[in-house]
Amino acid sequence: SLVRTGDTQCKTSKNKRKIHLIQGANMSEDAQFRPLPKTSVSSKGCYLLEAFNPPVVNVDSAAILVMTDLSQVPSATINADASLDEANHSMLVRGVRLLFVVGETHNIVGVITTVDALGEKPVLVAQARQTKRSELRVADVMVPVDKMDALDIEDVKKASVGNIVASLKADGRVHAIVVGQGKDEKQYLLGIFSASQIARQLGVQLHGHEMARTFAEIEAVIAGV
Repeated sequence: SLVRTGDTQCKTSKNKRKIHLIQGANMSEDAQFRPLPKTSVSSKGCYLLEAFNPPVVNVDSAAILVMTDLSQVPSATINADASLDEANHSMLVRGVRLLFVVGETHNIVGVITTVDALGEKPVLVAQARQTKRSELRVADVMVPVDKMDALDIEDVKKASVGNIVASLKADGRVHAIVVGQGKDEKQYLLGIFSASQIARQLGVQLHGHEMARTFAEIEAVIAGV
């Protein structure tokens, strides 16, 4: 019993030392980090700040004003081995109609749009390969990087909104990507133009996502109709 008592006393003593050590640590932390003082919320009114909204523009405005700056807004990306359903879901969740397909080193290997994922292309590819659409991957229908083109940021800096609209229409596309060279001499994706975003900033009320209709509505605003 004496041994047990001694063990108990020893354990009690150790526990006390642990408590003192913990309390000492807490006191040290308290001395280093103090809680901030509180202030009251004004009963006369505490107002919400307005979130950043893209500015209203006209065709003569600087093109840079309608470019989505990908240094400020994360790029919407997906892996090449993702399914088409995963790509479509990702676009829906993010509220975009284009995803950049990236490789293992985060380099761009292609792009996929809602048209690529949901249009006729997957059906034709599946028929040609005698497989099911559900078995297709993003890599099977994306536009590969060697077939992509882009606008140079230096040209964009000197352009107007009207120039971008003309470029999109001439290419028959609703998106255009912008690239530039970094200090390390590598090429980087800097921004993206979207016909629907340009239309909204021009004050166009869009109805649906049909390309021809989008451009028709933009041109009506440009013409002052």
